[in-house]
Amino acid sequence: MMAEHNQLDTIYQKLSNWLQDIQQHEVRQLIDVVEEAKALAHAAESLSQERVGQFVDNLKYDLKEFSEQWQQDSAHSIYLGLLNETWWDSLAKAADKSQIEWAELPDDFAHDGIYQSGDYIGFGVLVCCQCQTSLTVSHFSQVANCAKCGHDKFYRQPLSP
Repeated sequence: MMAEHNQLDTIYQKLSNWLQDIQQHEVRQLIDVVEEAKALAHAAESLSQERVGQFVDNLKYDLKEFSEQWQQDSAHSIYLGLLNETWWDSLAKAADKSQIEWAELPDDFAHDGIYQSGDYIGFGVLVCCQCQTSLTVSHFSQVANCAKCGHDKFYRQPLSP
């Protein structure tokens, strides 16, 4: 009984500390934002319609430029690429591999079991026909030349359940 009472006191104290922290920081930040918004609104009243339009146009331009730059940077980001591959790999591991094999079967027949650079593949393990290097493909992607020997032909191994 005493242990439960001490545990409840500890929980109450943590909650009390958290609420005090919110009151000291979060509420103060909210008040600061409201005050800043008031100042901006007051300053905006003194601007001409032309200046407001110019400001909005500049803001739209800057946001567009930022978006385009971010898209270019993220397309070449090693971190985001690895994060994307990790996500697809996790999904592939959680998937029903027998269903995936059934979905890939028509493509295997169409390619006679051999895939070339430029072909698209969904899931599976590609093995280089020349050096036997294997590459696990965990999402729909285009086949590239072998990273080890540069050969362009692969056969697809089925996924193991």
